[in-house]
Amino acid sequence: MAIREIGPDAFERIWPIIQAVIATGDTYNYPADLDVDSACAMWTAHPSRCFVAEQDGRILGFYKIRPNQPGRGDHVANASYMVAPDARGRGIGTALCEHSLQQAREAGFSAMQFNFVVATNAIAVRLWQRHGFRIVGQVPAAFRHALHGPTDILVMHRML
Repeated sequence: MAIREIGPDAFERIWPIIQAVIATGDTYNYPADLDVDSACAMWTAHPSRCFVAEQDGRILGFYKIRPNQPGRGDHVANASYMVAPDARGRGIGTALCEHSLQQAREAGFSAMQFNFVVATNAIAVRLWQRHGFRIVGQVPAAFRHALHGPTDILVMHRML
């Protein structure tokens, strides 16, 4: 498996995975009617950088990294990750997380923060904790989960 950066010209290759992930309504706060142009801007427009994990020409997952906040908060990175539904359980998320932490260090960030981790997404919470992230906040009922209704979200953070 190789991980490499892509730009807007290759976004169409990850769009079907984004559609599949947000359709479940259990991990991302994106609107159900998110269009390809808006998604492309979120994932590939500056200051976001998008990296894909691919094997034999097939994209298995991807992440974006960007400053968490502008100005005086731009020393903290933020990242988002998606893994193709049929590629889960194969260590793709772990590889993407490790790659993103290295990219964040190389870009000069001093920490990474996840602002919106759905509390019921136990696999992601455990993965981030294994990589040194701590839960530093919890917002009650901030996500309308498709199955569970109002669900807490977690803020997770780690120094680099």
